[in-house]
Amino acid sequence: MSDLVVTQIRSAIGNKPVHRGTLRALGLGRIGKSNTLPDRPEIQGMIRKVAHLIRVEPVEGA
Repeated sequence: MSDLVVTQIRSAIGNKPVHRGTLRALGLGRIGKSNTLPDRPEIQGMIRKVAHLIRVEPVEGA
């Protein structure tokens, strides 16, 4: 199974509380912070919910 690097690129200020909670669940909290997560359906759903706030890249060389 592959991994994804998720990086927050926009602020959560002004977004719905559900979106802020989703960012927290992804391990993000401020602009520029990154987290490596497994590519699972649950994670993909969270990524789709906050796609306007994050950048997703595949992990290379894993």
